[in-house]
Amino acid sequence: MTIDEQYIAKAMELQGLIEYQDNTIVSKELVKKTTGTITLFAVDEGQGISEHSAPFDALVQVIDGEAIVTIGGENHVVRKDQMIIMPADIPHALKADQKFKMMLTMIKSE
Repeated sequence: MTIDEQYIAKAMELQGLIEYQDNTIVSKELVKKTTGTITLFAVDEGQGISEHSAPFDALVQVIDGEAIVTIGGENHVVRKDQMIIMPADIPHALKADQKFKMMLTMIKSE
């Protein structure tokens, strides 16, 4: 169970905590506990996270750009300053027609 010490009790702009890299997805875990995680992602144009499901609900908050989030076969465009909840056990995927940054919060239940 960890929280990266450099992020504790400091006001920070999310966009500056992670940078894009060409042709890849960059991730940075801010919080990792048995009860859940908070992770930043920077997804370059043309990249994506393939369809999968998770046993817990997850909240995606787009902090830059625009993501295409597919949940249960339905596409949703999620833009900067918007969020979407991906329900537990429903297949989902993310795609970048343009690059985007997001914060993923997963709350694990018992």
